[in-house]
Amino acid sequence: MSESRDWTFEGHAGELTARTWPRANARYIALLCHGYGEHIGRYEHVADALVRNGAVVHGVDHIGHGRSAGERVLITDYEPVVSDFHELATRVRDPKLPTVLVGHSMGGMIAARYAQRYGHELAALVLSGPVLGRWDAASGLLASAEIPDTPIDPDALSRDPAVGKAYADDPLVWHGRFQRATLEAIVACLDRIRSHGPLGALPTLWVHGEDDQIVPIDATRDGIAGLRGVVFEEKTYPGARHEVFNETNKDKVLTDVTAFIGRAV
Repeated sequence: MSESRDWTFEGHAGELTARTWPRANARYIALLCHGYGEHIGRYEHVADALVRNGAVVHGVDHIGHGRSAGERVLITDYEPVVSDFHELATRVRDPKLPTVLVGHSMGGMIAARYAQRYGHELAALVLSGPVLGRWDAASGLLASAEIPDTPIDPDALSRDPAVGKAYADDPLVWHGRFQRATLEAIVACLDRIRSHGPLGALPTLWVHGEDDQIVPIDATRDGIAGLRGVVFEEKTYPGARHEVFNETNKDKVLTDVTAFIGRAV
């Protein structure tokens, strides 16, 4: 795996822990945006594929996640989280290199909103199993008087049982219930993305597992329809579950992603 180093910067609500995977003579900058309850350390192999493809790679644990400050998985508004991610991008920017943003799940939602706000700074966008359009899991949980203790099922992440075991055993992953305020903020962010419309000429790739039970593909497709711009590609994978970067066909997925980035940059 590629070497990496951790560093910190101040976010909107406390200190955030970032990670950089350097690359000599890089052709582009890749920003990784992780999903709900997890952390950027779960993307080592994704970063490695991007580094081998010519990128210097950066990511950050969102507030309330991983090694960053904040009450666990509590996000009351995603706009400051997008601003935190833009602060990361600003700190690592190189005017000689194009920037690509890769977001997964909740991180795909953050990345989509980021692209609406800062798309002029990006050369390409990759959305992996993004929470877009509607997310029935959130509305269903919010309908309960008390949020039930229903953490994400590790077996729903990948057909590879080792992925689920590593997730379940990871002390930096949140294994408890959702915060009501976070679910409400997700719904509000989805509404905001919907109201701000398509991404224009920003090259965008959407990848999704066809057997994704955490973020079902049909619900996301509704959101993609309103978000996609004029340069758009889609790759869906039969039988694949939520984390296509950790699926049994992950090499194919990462090859598709790096090929798209190569065309875009």
